Amino acid sequence: MGILKKHPEGLTIQKISEMVGLSRITATKYIHELIGEGRVYQRKVGAAKLCYAKKRFVEMVKEKEILDKIKKQID
Repeated sequence: MGILKKHPEGLTIQKISEMVGLSRITATKYIHELIGEGRVYQRKVGAAKLCYAKKRFVEMVKEKEILDKIKKQID
């Protein structure tokens, strides 16, 4: 979870496995458990599946919505 929190842009399971020193298969197992617990969000971007810490992902979406509202008010 710490790695995902430090990378709000999202990471692939392959990259996560490299960073923590686990096999890709083991990392996949843990990521899927975290998805099941609702702690990780995964979305498909092209051929890749990016993983995000769910709390940080929700915060980013809210920040973007607020910025969009401000931009509309300015225009």
